[in-house]
Amino acid sequence: MNEEPNFETRKPMIQLKNLERSYKTGAGQTWVLRRIMLDIQQGEFLTIMGPSGAGKSSLLNALALLDDQWLGEYWFRDEAVHTMNRKQRAALAKQNIGMVFQSYHLLDDLTVQENIDLPLSYKNISRNERQALVADTLDKFNIVGKKDLYPSQLSGGQQQLVGIARAVIHKPALLLADEPTGNLHSSQAKEIMELFRELNNEGTTIVQVTHSDANAAYGNRMIEVRDGWMVKDTSNPNLGMTPEVSAS
Repeated sequence: MNEEPNFETRKPMIQLKNLERSYKTGAGQTWVLRRIMLDIQQGEFLTIMGPSGAGKSSLLNALALLDDQWLGEYWFRDEAVHTMNRKQRAALAKQNIGMVFQSYHLLDDLTVQENIDLPLSYKNISRNERQALVADTLDKFNIVGKKDLYPSQLSGGQQQLVGIARAVIHKPALLLADEPTGNLHSSQAKEIMELFRELNNEGTTIVQVTHSDANAAYGNRMIEVRDGWMVKDTSNPNLGMTPEVSAS
């Protein structure tokens, strides 16, 4: 992992306090997140790891404000997200958060160029500036030749590149990535992780979910989730298995 920056004097960008998430099932309730206590500092590069079904994506979706059915407290830059309505949360996310999805989530009826431009439509940016930013981003990701194509005309790897380009074009304060290089070949994956490192060095806070030790090494902190519980945090060596996890 990268050398961990000194965050001691900073106030957390994000604070989660006893965050929990469950789903109703035929057998009652199934818990996917249990009593998550997590501070994320401005400028951190955090990796969430754990086995399939551990709750990693559920935690990321809660952080992204894509899921609002959780319980507990969520503070974003001292704003109480847990007291906000759905419209307020959506506005907060549009202004501050970029999301890289494992399954792309591109809009099928928009071209590559239009998909990448979409986050800029929420910003107070002139048309000329938007066009220049899109052009620079297309060039950076080597997809200028694909700009007028639709997602259905792209390979899985190309769609992933477009999804990443869309997530980072407006330089979000918080970038969330769910297995960001899962559909890319090794050289592309390395390029994307180097880009993430560059964004992080420029001040973007990054949280990634990955199974890749190579990707995790780009970060400065790792947490592990199992059965919905946070069982490891490299910034807190005293955190261990809870009695509930040990007994399960």
